[in-house]
Amino acid sequence: MAEAAMSYPDPAGGMRSLRVLARLLDYPTGELQAAAPEMIAILDAERRWRPALRTSLKDWCRRLRDADLLDLQAEYVALFDRGRNTSLLLFEHVHGESRDRGQAMVDLLGEYRAAGFELDARELPDYLPLFLEYLSTRPEADIGRWLGEIRHILARLTARLEEREADHALVPLALLGLIGAEGDVDAHRETVKQEAPDNTPEALDAVWEEEAVRFSAESDQDCALQSAEGRRLAERKRATHSEAVRVLDPSARPQGDPS
Repeated sequence: MAEAAMSYPDPAGGMRSLRVLARLLDYPTGELQAAAPEMIAILDAERRWRPALRTSLKDWCRRLRDADLLDLQAEYVALFDRGRNTSLLLFEHVHGESRDRGQAMVDLLGEYRAAGFELDARELPDYLPLFLEYLSTRPEADIGRWLGEIRHILARLTARLEEREADHALVPLALLGLIGAEGDVDAHRETVKQEAPDNTPEALDAVWEEEAVRFSAESDQDCALQSAEGRRLAERKRATHSEAVRVLDPSARPQGDPS
């Protein structure tokens, strides 16, 4: 199974089910599809979940395996990269664009480094799949503590993804299930129905106008965080565009690519 942008002091340890959830919530790739049988086996062995939830997760892995990759990638970008309500950046749900968010990420990065983890420059520290990779090698007590601290974010995210009928809602729901907190979602489902959509052209235009006002970072730290987020989105767009070119124009395949 492909790993996230993090080096591990002990790759064999921890909860493998958390790594599967991290992969399911990350940008879809051919490697993810190829890993579906392995992920299904790991999910099937996780007995902390209700049988119905475990079955739903395994069924989703099969749908991912059989789906067209370009469709998966387009759906992912539409779901997570347009609007903030379903952002996978944890602190965006708590701090928005305030300076407190930058300090919170610095503190989280300190936690990673103290545990012997080093990140590359592709992702922000509070990117949920990356955070799950970190948790997957921590003791169960630490996992429970961290999931407890973000349970309100996970519950709201679950409700918002359910409202968009996205399979990805199963991931935060499964995380809540690990700490016996699936019921937390109930308090958010009706509230989410009343939220104004933030992924419409009008809402996205408003965000762009707001960002234009923030044309310069206030500190080197802010600049570094903005750059990392920009690189993440650019890499996704390049990957999707390259795959589209390969499908539409077979002569554009990389040399030696037999597919």
